[in-house]
Amino acid sequence: MILSVSRRTDVPACFSDWFFRRIQDGQACVRNPVNPHQVSRISLSPEVVDCIVFWSKNPRPMLNRLKELESYPYYFQFTLNTYGKDMEPFLPSLKERIQTFHRLAASIGKERVLWRYDPICITKTYSVSWHIRAFSALARELSSSTETCTISFLDMYPGIAKTMERSGIRTPDERERRILARELAVTARSFGLSICACAEDMDLSAFGIEPARCIDDRLISRLFGTIKVKKDRNQRPACGCVSSIDLGAYHTCPNGCLYCYACRSKSRREGLTPACDPSSPLLCSCITEADRITDRAMKRLRFAQDAPPDP
Repeated sequence: MILSVSRRTDVPACFSDWFFRRIQDGQACVRNPVNPHQVSRISLSPEVVDCIVFWSKNPRPMLNRLKELESYPYYFQFTLNTYGKDMEPFLPSLKERIQTFHRLAASIGKERVLWRYDPICITKTYSVSWHIRAFSALARELSSSTETCTISFLDMYPGIAKTMERSGIRTPDERERRILARELAVTARSFGLSICACAEDMDLSAFGIEPARCIDDRLISRLFGTIKVKKDRNQRPACGCVSSIDLGAYHTCPNGCLYCYACRSKSRREGLTPACDPSSPLLCSCITEADRITDRAMKRLRFAQDAPPDP
């Protein structure tokens, strides 16, 4: 089993106490986003967790507690842009986030810290040329602490389309995407970084940019031992990720990023962190009488090189 922590909210930045309590208790519960009273109970035993993939813009709250994860294979997807407070109002300063990036890589190894430069949005301020300069500056800063960069262009999800239009934010057009792909790929390679693109329908292979697998069975196999797992059918068709279980909850992240698809709550956009009881198995909620709890079937994915996988 692979855990995603989380596409739905920034657990490392905002709810690390809850997560480490779940690790201590050996289980967590997750509400079905479509049917909230349908709750899955997830075992967090090291015997069934093949890897944890963390997604964060600020994993600093976890840095002093990484020893508590010694029994688990894991890596980080670390999103780091240089947008201003107009786009990412409640994040720490860029200087602090760069320091966190380096500290994390020094603690666990740069091969386990993947830099995400996304989403790439176009405005009057954040032009194509601005992104080329910003990416180059960040690549120079981060190249000693990572091996890989993943880019993606803004997706106009229905939940954010009106906000984007009102704010003058758009996704790059095809010509702009080609320019950005070419320039960012050249820059990445000049700093010794591989570069891939997350869930893009456009073929960027001519620029040396291959489709990404953010939850990546190839990386997990290389770092921690061979696994066998299928593509995640619940993601967008262009997504290359393999199957995982997400422990997060939508509409809980207080980072307030204007382009966020996972959080449309006004209070969250104002930077207010929702109540979260670390003793609850659910993130930012508690089990009620109306909830129907089902134990999620778990399957070990990793196997020894000289042995066949579990049937």
